[in-house]
Amino acid sequence: REASKLGQFSWALFDWANQPFFTVVTTFIFGQYFANVMIGDPVKGQAEWAFTQSTSGVIIAILSPFLGAMADAGGRRKPYILFFQCLVAVGCAALWWAYPHRPDLVSMIGWAVVIATIGAEMSIVFNNALLPSIVSPARMGRLSGFGWGLGYCGGLLALFAVLIVSRPSMFGLAADDRPLFGLDPQTYTVERLVGPASAVWLALFVIPMFLFTPDGNQPRRVSLVDAAKDGGRALLHTVLQLRHYRNVLLYLIAFMLYNDGLAAIIAFGGVYAAAIFGWDTVTIGIFGIIVTIFAIPGAFLGGRLDDRIGSKRTVQLAVLGVIIATVGIVSLSRQGVLFVVPAPELSPTRGLFGSLQEQVFMGFALLLGFCMGPMQAASRTMIGGLAPPAMVGEFFGLFALSGRAPAWKAPLAIGIVTTATQSNRLGVACVLFFLVLGFVLLLGVREERTEA
Repeated sequence: REASKLGQFSWALFDWANQPFFTVVTTFIFGQYFANVMIGDPVKGQAEWAFTQSTSGVIIAILSPFLGAMADAGGRRKPYILFFQCLVAVGCAALWWAYPHRPDLVSMIGWAVVIATIGAEMSIVFNNALLPSIVSPARMGRLSGFGWGLGYCGGLLALFAVLIVSRPSMFGLAADDRPLFGLDPQTYTVERLVGPASAVWLALFVIPMFLFTPDGNQPRRVSLVDAAKDGGRALLHTVLQLRHYRNVLLYLIAFMLYNDGLAAIIAFGGVYAAAIFGWDTVTIGIFGIIVTIFAIPGAFLGGRLDDRIGSKRTVQLAVLGVIIATVGIVSLSRQGVLFVVPAPELSPTRGLFGSLQEQVFMGFALLLGFCMGPMQAASRTMIGGLAPPAMVGEFFGLFALSGRAPAWKAPLAIGIVTTATQSNRLGVACVLFFLVLGFVLLLGVREERTEA
């Protein structure tokens, strides 16, 4: 039985509530500030940010399938969502103390990012598990794509807010370049404020999901301890029986690889650009806005394409686009484009994206932005279509495990290669291994419902 239109919209609004954390904290604004300003060394900063992301990935990989099974055993998903959303808010609020050039604070701020990332990813596990219970299978792709698109709209609005506060003169709100509200650019107040602001945004916009979206499963009279035991036993049984779900297992492995590659290139694209081109926060913000604008129609169109040609073909097309975009991005350097084509030297007085290198980078980044929405939305829909109805929570937990279990590997590889070669470019190029291998394995997946 489908939820009401308000319930479905409120479920999709969850992505809107959480996306600013991924957009302004981990991708475009705070991540590059942490690497290039707080630490101060672009190479060391990229490596440190990579190790921060890999730590959160390991913890999420351990927790996600177990907690998904607990939710199935206990019947309720919303209490878990509430707990992990609180972790996101606490972790984001702590980023206010990320003062520049303070290496003594790097560990504390790194753990704050880890806590917020764990909270965000784990709450997504349980919110995803609600999807098959609130909409018919024929419309899951459209609602999933709508959720991703709405999330990108939220991220876009958050980036605009950062840009307006950072450079109000661009919008005719001030006569000079000083930030609004008396924020001090010398202490990078705007960059530090994006964390607490994301926490406030989350608190405001996640409320409708709790009020209007059905919880999917009926509450059961099971204690938390008993739910943990039952969930653990169910998870162990599922893992042991995965040999009977070979088609799902192959898909999870493929998703494990290509999603890790996508997450890495998204997380380190802004860091890489800031290191190569010397972009400041305003330029990074404009870059993020442009990429997100292209991601929004990609997510919405991807949802419709998913319903029309199927989740697998949609994912294949999107992964291929991400591979092409990644090759193009790592083909750039300060001296040239496409590996072998020389380009004029970067001028300190150039305008916004005023060099050939930056313009080519933007072209490939826009392709990446357009493809990442369909890839993520159709992947979520596909596991919902493959999972047995009585094991949705477990399989979404395994889906999250596949998405996060190797998520520490790509950042770790980037950190190791960057440190060993002292090259940001070679470090980021590692993601191609994950993308290509995931694409190849996806070819063997059959798009059909699995029987329990």
